[in-house]
Amino acid sequence: MKLLSWNVNGVRAVLRKQGFTFLSEERPDILCLQETRARQEQVGPILPDYPCQYWNPADKAGYSGTVCFSKTEPLRVQRGMGKAQHDTEGRLITLTYPEYHLVNVYTPNAQRGLLRLPYRQQWDREFRAYLRLLERSKPVVFCGDLNVAHQEIDLTHPAANRLNAGFTEEERGGFTEHLAAGFIDSFREFCKEGGHYTWWSMATRARERNVGWRIDYFCVSKRLRPVLESASILPEIMGSDHCPVGITLDL
Repeated sequence: MKLLSWNVNGVRAVLRKQGFTFLSEERPDILCLQETRARQEQVGPILPDYPCQYWNPADKAGYSGTVCFSKTEPLRVQRGMGKAQHDTEGRLITLTYPEYHLVNVYTPNAQRGLLRLPYRQQWDREFRAYLRLLERSKPVVFCGDLNVAHQEIDLTHPAANRLNAGFTEEERGGFTEHLAAGFIDSFREFCKEGGHYTWWSMATRARERNVGWRIDYFCVSKRLRPVLESASILPEIMGSDHCPVGITLDL
């Protein structure tokens, strides 16, 4: 079972760039996208290899949004976490399969000047409570743009970014608490070295120099560790300022 996740920074822009051609080689069973910035009717039929398609757009046009594409129909689909203050931005979709819950998440950014940091901290707490609730029934996989570089090796310039959104002590601590709640950062199970990133600033052509941040993740319940076969980052895939990340599960 292969799963991929990608912050596309606008799904229509990726389509114009023919940015989904890599799927013919990667052939994931499930594809989770974040920051889609569109409603399904604005995009039209796409990715016909995935008959099960679940969109969760933001109320605000051209903003945020998530979508899941699956080759098999899940038992259940939930959009949002059931809290009105969080569910207007289209940041969460949960697909329930027989073996596990899959959560596609686009975590709020704390923003320049950390104006949204208090809300981000609230989100982290309530998202973690939601994951724990799901875990009561079966293991959980959650993936997406978590908008945090957890460790110093997860970005090129940690010292210069300690007070910036995505690398504050509060955000890093929130991710640590996600792991303490019983989850595994899948990529770090296989790779302990730095220099592996999933987002690069377009403004500074940082991707060419690999000056980046690892802020996109697949995390899995510890109960799934025996079936976690691999975790990957695909920096060669273009079309967004993020690149896809993936895992393979032996299910």
